[in-house]
Amino acid sequence: MCTVCGCATSKMEDGKKHTHDHDHNDGSEHEHSHDHTHHHHHHHGDMHFGEGDAGVSVPDLDQKRIIAIEKNILGKNDQLAFTNRARLKDMGIFALNLVSSPGSGKTTLLTRTITDLKANLPIAVIEGDQQTANDADRIRETGVQALQVNTGKGCHLDADMIGQAMGRMDMPNDGVLFIENVGNLVCPAGFDLGEAHKVAILSVTEGEDKPIKYPDMFAAADIMILTKTDLLPYLTFDVDACIDYAKRVNPDLKIFQLSSTNGNGLEAWYDWIKVGVALAKT
Repeated sequence: MCTVCGCATSKMEDGKKHTHDHDHNDGSEHEHSHDHTHHHHHHHGDMHFGEGDAGVSVPDLDQKRIIAIEKNILGKNDQLAFTNRARLKDMGIFALNLVSSPGSGKTTLLTRTITDLKANLPIAVIEGDQQTANDADRIRETGVQALQVNTGKGCHLDADMIGQAMGRMDMPNDGVLFIENVGNLVCPAGFDLGEAHKVAILSVTEGEDKPIKYPDMFAAADIMILTKTDLLPYLTFDVDACIDYAKRVNPDLKIFQLSSTNGNGLEAWYDWIKVGVALAKT
């Protein structure tokens, strides 16, 4: 089980602390004080959640109690995801939850996609990472709005974080919201954010058996993107085997093969996004 405490003091990328408010579901709010020791590159609109107890064993809890807690967390998350999905539908927004292991090329694909589509589509991005705003800064360099959500020790985004982030952004009505989740192929599988699709991104520099090593993620996703295909001549990666493994886990999985470097396969990906945006408007 992974948990995230939204009320604990969060670590900034430079070790500083600062003061910001937290709103709670009961309507109350409070602020935390965070020390600042030197200047850092941090947008005031970005969100920083506490470290919580993620990764800490709790020996006094038996298995039944842990399962009950998990069900409670997921049940609450699903309620909030339902609310997010309704808000997105009202605004005609096509929301995609991008999930992958670290180093898959997720941010590179996202920046290339934004660069190629931003002239014709309203786009916004919610970036999830445990620490730093590095990826959000890369997105902002494209000229598109990006909000960083730091999860502390939390290993995934959840629906509450997305709901709060949406409230702080100028949402791209009749456009696309890309949610770049924390790099992790385990925990994000269980958390609905209110997205239209969960998109699992797998690089050819990873093992072709990833779909059967992490079946929950590939079962939860309905799109798989195989990235860095320009590197295939230099690798022993078996594309057919990878697709076969993915289809065993999820026979309905739609698969794109592409390269953010040479552009191969991007048009099919872009066309699919455009169709999604058109459907979201209806």
